[in-house]
Amino acid sequence: MQEIHCQQLPNGLTLLAEPMPGVRSLAMSLLTPAGVSRQPGEQQGVAPLLAELVGRGAGGRSSRQFSEALDTLGVHRSTSTGNRHLRFGATLIGDNLDAALPLLLDQALSPNLDADELEPARDLCLQEIMALDDDPQRRAMIRLRQQHFPEPFGRPNDGVAKHLQALTLDDARAFWQAGVVPGGSILAFAGQVDWPKLVDRVSALTADWQGAVDEIEPTADPPRGYTHLEADTEQVHIGIGYDAPADPDAQSMLQRAAVSVLSGGMSSRLFTEVREKRGLCYSVYASYAGMRDRGAVLGYAGTTVPRAQETLVVFIAELRRLSQGVEADELQRALVGIKARLVMQGESSGARAGAIAADQYVHGRPRTLDEMAGRVDAVTLDDVNRFVADRAVKDLTIVTIGPKALQPV
Repeated sequence: MQEIHCQQLPNGLTLLAEPMPGVRSLAMSLLTPAGVSRQPGEQQGVAPLLAELVGRGAGGRSSRQFSEALDTLGVHRSTSTGNRHLRFGATLIGDNLDAALPLLLDQALSPNLDADELEPARDLCLQEIMALDDDPQRRAMIRLRQQHFPEPFGRPNDGVAKHLQALTLDDARAFWQAGVVPGGSILAFAGQVDWPKLVDRVSALTADWQGAVDEIEPTADPPRGYTHLEADTEQVHIGIGYDAPADPDAQSMLQRAAVSVLSGGMSSRLFTEVREKRGLCYSVYASYAGMRDRGAVLGYAGTTVPRAQETLVVFIAELRRLSQGVEADELQRALVGIKARLVMQGESSGARAGAIAADQYVHGRPRTLDEMAGRVDAVTLDDVNRFVADRAVKDLTIVTIGPKALQPV
């Protein structure tokens, strides 16, 4: 891979680009600080509402005119809401960037935020929340994050229904003005890109964009502990979380390797011990959630009512057994899986644009695939076993959904 270019513009916007030789596509990822953690306390839902509104006309073009202009250029676009950022994404043929870039940036810099679009946008956001009734697995994991992370870092990305119902267009405009600002924003490109030309073009288009934000600090300790949500169902959904190193921590790769031993495929411990040997559940996994200032391992199991208590017991036992160490063949399979995911990421301009933007926020700089592969190659069995021995799994946060509460162990 070639060098990843990085430059901070005078207004505070960080611009990144990773040229990918032989690739004709180009992907863009714009992270702005308007994530759900920045929502006012009684407006949980204004971030996803804004994400719906910004694509419904921008730069003076109506919603239909705006969509037709991008469709004519073959641009696939998306907006999504996360805890720290409102993300604008796009993929296109690199040759069309000159024509498409003003349109794409208009979503952030000059969305119409038309009154006629408010109710359709609100309805879509409310439908996302209502859909949780049919997706208890997702509901369990949302609640797990709320229980495990401090306010406002555990907030649901979809918002709160009663807050959404009360939001006005002025609320959305105020949130846009406060959060969609260049200071703290990251604009990343990957694929067919000319760096000097890109710097000039972006600088010209964003010269009048101004503003910055302060860092967000935790406002309340997380509840943690055990929480049961009663539901008259034949299934039980179990979410488990515990603390892990933050992503910039030197030990985060050891944590990734250890979690991949737990849940890195059909030969992993959770799949083998909980699902295959005992037939306790139809789904089980664990994943590492590494962030800039904190980290966690989050796990899930879906099972039936008669098997729920045993599933919880065996699930926790496997998490704790990790501190006894891993075998060489387990670690080798885990590391091969991590490397395979890196290789696949390197073949996608969209994945790379998103990855270098996230790296800039989390690590303060973008990382090349070669650098990340080198970190994987540097992992040794002794390092992993020392790490898991020093970090015994304890202080679990547990969420269950089902007809009756379980007994944590």
